[in-house]
Amino acid sequence: MKPGELALVIIPTYNERENLPRVVAKVLEAHPAVEILVVDDASPDGTGALADTLAQETPRLHVLHRQAKEGIGRAYVAGFRWGLEREYTLFFQMDADLSHPPEKIPEMMEAAGEVPVVVGSRYVGHRVNVVNWPLSRLIISMFGSFYARLVTGLPVADATGGFNAWRREVLERLPLDRMESNGYTFQIEMKFRAWRKGFAIREIPIVFVERESGRSKMSRRIVLEAVWKVWKLRLMDWMGRL
Repeated sequence: MKPGELALVIIPTYNERENLPRVVAKVLEAHPAVEILVVDDASPDGTGALADTLAQETPRLHVLHRQAKEGIGRAYVAGFRWGLEREYTLFFQMDADLSHPPEKIPEMMEAAGEVPVVVGSRYVGHRVNVVNWPLSRLIISMFGSFYARLVTGLPVADATGGFNAWRREVLERLPLDRMESNGYTFQIEMKFRAWRKGFAIREIPIVFVERESGRSKMSRRIVLEAVWKVWKLRLMDWMGRL
């Protein structure tokens, strides 16, 4: 990034009150050119109110409140739109539970100076860098990325990964209002659309650590969405409607 440019880390939240103060502190410590947007889906546990309190203490933290839980894809699209209305040049996607390492943000920012899309990858280099996941969850994740690559041809080892950085020009060219996915397939769709538009993608190895607090948002519905949605994306691409 050039001097004076700002990065926005978008963190969707739903019942993440225990994790929010820690992730905010670590992200803000990672780099002085980083700001945070918390996108809260009316969390019953008061995450949104806590985010407002934290935002009063630092001008680098912003909060976007939504009226209901609508899924991670919708939350990210809302966050992207919020940031595109302002002067940010780099946008991060990041979970609230500290499974994504904030200390990798500077390295990903540096890589984003050379390529427009950077993926914090759990599986790059044929290695598995995941801590404290049950074997069943690991198999689902690894097979999901393999399946996405097989169907779409996407040249990314961690196609389903949610720790990503996007240059502004990428988001400006993606049809955010026509994104097909809302669960974790959203991560595949974002990468696939960007790649098919000719944007280069680089993977940076990270160590993914399972959350210590709160509950995972993974569900059977999210897994099933991924099974058929990648075929729809490939078909749309064939038909020139992507």
